[in-house]
Amino acid sequence: MMFRIGKISQVQQIFLLEDNALENKRMTLITTLEHPQLRCVWVNPNNARYLAYHDEEWGVPVHDDRQLFEMLILEGAQAGLSWETILNRRDDYRRAFYNFDVEKVAAMSDHDLNVLLQPESKIIRNRLKVYATRRNAQSFLLIQREFGCFDTYLWAYVGGAPLQPNRGGINIIPAQTEHSVALSKNLKKRGMTFVGPTIMYAFMQAVGMVNDHTCDCFRFSALRSVQ
Repeated sequence: MMFRIGKISQVQQIFLLEDNALENKRMTLITTLEHPQLRCVWVNPNNARYLAYHDEEWGVPVHDDRQLFEMLILEGAQAGLSWETILNRRDDYRRAFYNFDVEKVAAMSDHDLNVLLQPESKIIRNRLKVYATRRNAQSFLLIQREFGCFDTYLWAYVGGAPLQPNRGGINIIPAQTEHSVALSKNLKKRGMTFVGPTIMYAFMQAVGMVNDHTCDCFRFSALRSVQ
């Protein structure tokens, strides 16, 4: 006996498409679970901005003075707060401080800075931190003039290449080191503020002067040979 198979209806086609879509999602989930991308445990997996920062920026050696100035200011702004709080406002900081053009920031007037302290401002409205941004920019320029660029001055503290400790877990990562203490001391001597040794170690980690991804993080090996 032969059975005649007719054309499937439009409704049946919709259900088939939905089933296929669900199956694709299921396979993606299975693949993710079977092959997880291990990261440093401090990353918030629910914050796409945070994931991108960890995967693409944190620990990558930075030699561009504008980027170094940006991270110097953002790390100082973080004092007493979480890095995620600052990262979520990063674009606001860029708008507030001329995309971290150090010469423009150094020339900001008191009025310019006071505008950033108003309720409508989207950056952290801490007067000391906001005014420190201008002061640090002015010191940054003096360092550039003395050494040719801030990059040359900065990387001398680690011999010109990233330090490569093997951190087995987050619990053994120090809050500061002899390198960050020395850097902090010199920057303070040059007139900068919000550059304590703990802040400077976070800065050094961020700009790749030290590879502090834990050994189980997929970025650890990727940055072992990056200069």
